[in-house]
Amino acid sequence: MKNTKIIIKTTSKSYPVYFGNGIVSLAGPLIKKNLPGVKKICIISDKKIPSSLLTKLIKSIKNYNLKVYRLDINEKNKNLNTANKIIQELLKSNFNRSDCVIALGGGIVGDLSAFISSLTKRGLKFINIPTTLLAQSDAAIGGKSGVNSVEGKNLIGTFYQPDFVLTDLLTLNSLPHEEMVCGYGEILKHSLIMDRKFFIWLIENGKKIINNNDSQILKRAVIKSCKLKSKIINKDEKEINLRMILNFGHTFAHGFEATKNYSKKLNHGKAVLMGMMTACELSYKKKLLTLKDLKLIKKHYFDLRLPMNIKEKFEKKDINKIIYFMKKDKKNLNNKINLILLKKIGETTKPNDFSINHKELKKFLIRNYY
Repeated sequence: MKNTKIIIKTTSKSYPVYFGNGIVSLAGPLIKKNLPGVKKICIISDKKIPSSLLTKLIKSIKNYNLKVYRLDINEKNKNLNTANKIIQELLKSNFNRSDCVIALGGGIVGDLSAFISSLTKRGLKFINIPTTLLAQSDAAIGGKSGVNSVEGKNLIGTFYQPDFVLTDLLTLNSLPHEEMVCGYGEILKHSLIMDRKFFIWLIENGKKIINNNDSQILKRAVIKSCKLKSKIINKDEKEINLRMILNFGHTFAHGFEATKNYSKKLNHGKAVLMGMMTACELSYKKKLLTLKDLKLIKKHYFDLRLPMNIKEKFEKKDINKIIYFMKKDKKNLNNKINLILLKKIGETTKPNDFSINHKELKKFLIRNYY
């Protein structure tokens, strides 16, 4: 497979995203090319990643002064305590602004590592090597960093763009099917909010992506997803307005995850898939989305066996808790809950155009699902 590079342009920084098979071994040469001042490197890695991948990365950057952290990564320990421990170690080791942090893992590792990079001496160099479909198609680009608090997900964070992203598609071969489904949710999201033609293409190719049985189609989907997201962050890096459409389905999803206490009972990707379908149902109820488009989206969910009904995961008594966490969402500007809804496949409502009070939302969820 031929290696590919795209450039992400934002107000604060432009940086390359490299795509290819086995390109983790190119980390060393790419650091030398893009970041010639680096002397010390800290790798923050997920313990679940195959040790052979970490070994390959270490071998590629063996000429640098290395620190390696292998963490048991989950939403519960993506917090200020974890970040602070690593920051203190970097300060003890006298990491300078010209030195570098590398994230090796999924979206949680990327968020945590970017957060650590942004705070340590007001900004170290940062490289993201995403190893999940969700991270490769969405989370690794855009510059959002953050940690969770008891009040909700990603409520503490910064915007901090990487210096480059290294997307090795071979890392997806070790992912379980469930993780491929989770990543597919973000690819599907980008098609629903921005590109109807891409959605139609996904109808034809979604199974091949989820089952990872066609490397060219998988690569095309990941790159297309990144390009769609880059169009948004190029215009609105810090989520002042337009970028809010990328949160389609996510306000519901964060409420779902927090209600489950970020446990293994519901991971982020599946929460997003359910959140998008809930937002589609509400879009139809509000006479924004046609029944024809809603049925088309539902058929795609059914065909791929994607999680869609909150009743499968939550009891009626959980709704109050879901809404409690949705009210904490950082995009809310008043007592109402701000949501991005669909007007049609490929187009959303404008940011801050639709908000709903918690009583009406509770009524909708009960009537629609219980």
